[in-house]
Amino acid sequence: MSGSVVMAMDAGTTGIRAILFDKAGEVVAEASQEFRQIYPQSGWVEHDPVDIWNTQLTVAHKVLDVAGLAADQVAAIGITNQRETTVVWDRHTGHPVYNAIVWQDRRTAGRCDELKAWGLTDHVRRTTGLVIDAYFSGTKIDWILRNVPGARERAAAGDLLFGTVDSWLIWNLTGGAGSSAAVHVTDYSNASRTMLFDINRLDWDPTMLAELDIPRSMLPQVRPTSEIFGHTDASVFFGVPVPVAAAVGDQHAALFGQACFEPGMIKSTYGTGASLLMNTGERPVFSDKGLLTTVAWGVDGQVQYALEGLIFVSAASIQWLRDELKIIYDSADTEYAALRVPDSGGVYFVPAFVGLAAPYWDPYARGGILGLSFGVNRNHVIRAALEAIAYQIRDLTDAMQTDSGIPLVEVKVDGGASKNNFLMQFQADLLGVPALRPVVTESSARGAAFLAGLAVGFWADRAELVDSFRLDRRFEPAMKADEADRLHAGWLRAVERVRDWEEH
Repeated sequence: MSGSVVMAMDAGTTGIRAILFDKAGEVVAEASQEFRQIYPQSGWVEHDPVDIWNTQLTVAHKVLDVAGLAADQVAAIGITNQRETTVVWDRHTGHPVYNAIVWQDRRTAGRCDELKAWGLTDHVRRTTGLVIDAYFSGTKIDWILRNVPGARERAAAGDLLFGTVDSWLIWNLTGGAGSSAAVHVTDYSNASRTMLFDINRLDWDPTMLAELDIPRSMLPQVRPTSEIFGHTDASVFFGVPVPVAAAVGDQHAALFGQACFEPGMIKSTYGTGASLLMNTGERPVFSDKGLLTTVAWGVDGQVQYALEGLIFVSAASIQWLRDELKIIYDSADTEYAALRVPDSGGVYFVPAFVGLAAPYWDPYARGGILGLSFGVNRNHVIRAALEAIAYQIRDLTDAMQTDSGIPLVEVKVDGGASKNNFLMQFQADLLGVPALRPVVTESSARGAAFLAGLAVGFWADRAELVDSFRLDRRFEPAMKADEADRLHAGWLRAVERVRDWEEH
């Protein structure tokens, strides 16, 4: 191992970053850039895969310039990514055959209804740990093969490759089309989000591949989360072969970045969507409450599992207030606005823009702002949007405690919206337990860096990483439990009003 920093490439849903971490686990420099969101019709969300690649490469170059470091100072690269987003490309040319279909996209809800009608619900749950839903990659691949002219035939001939965003980036980083060194891989965590992967056998599931008519030749090789997959092509990355040494889904990365290495440890990430993950150890725990069973990571020959509660829209609702309603100028304004009023004025904001995830799994729900009266102003609406993020996490913690039998003691928080002090205090109040915010809130990038650094010996072991966790602030609950329950009951009423809204 050589180099003074590890680079995390963080390919998010609305923006892409590159962050350099030093031996102490501290941020040396970072660079970020938003990229284009494509909404072809209601419920559809797409990205241009070439935009993702070009933006990631741009910020990787920029962060080294900001830090004043040469590429040979990078000991390894770790990739963390928006999960489930589906890219299909031509292995010979490297050209995507269609835009990436984003995890938020709901176009395959009808196809999922067919799979349920065929009696596959229990098989999917027992084998993949998931529910049948348009959120996952499997039906997105199926849609592309059905709807892009000639795609099914090209896939059968072995000409097309599928990958989540990690696979797409690794393939391009290691040379892409025309390079014999190009690597087509994913890791256990990302594979476990496709609805095609058997989390018990750690291999692709032949039943789901057959049901969706997806050739196995399209699929990446599944490897442990932390190992050297390949090296950057000299023509791509500053002329230096840097080990690409980790790939991990963003929420799994955050669990690792928060040093939640032991069973029962929980983190909550507040990003475009939100995710509550509990480490359940070396065996999967299957849910009766709509939670997901997923592979957390594979490290040092050991696989750990997690129980996950998933939210489609978290901070994305704040972006909507900014970009579409234009009632805020900057996301940071929301904390000030929320504190201008004593409460939400009876308003509940249900951000079901693309349906509801756990524990409801209703693809036909749509967003609503309820409880409006003449006394309601913009501050009430903004506060209600923030409160909705916390209410959704409360839904998940209630389900998780029931499924696991483990009482909630505290929750570690991270992600961009965790910087909002109002939201974190309201979250602690609703849950009745402390919310712990670290100094480094970008836990997904930190987790990817940790995993890559372990693979190349930059860090010796996980014990060294635990010592790097530093607390910024501990939010203690200040609300009485019966008041928290009353507010949450109002949220549950609002959710019922927006369920099954869209015709199907």
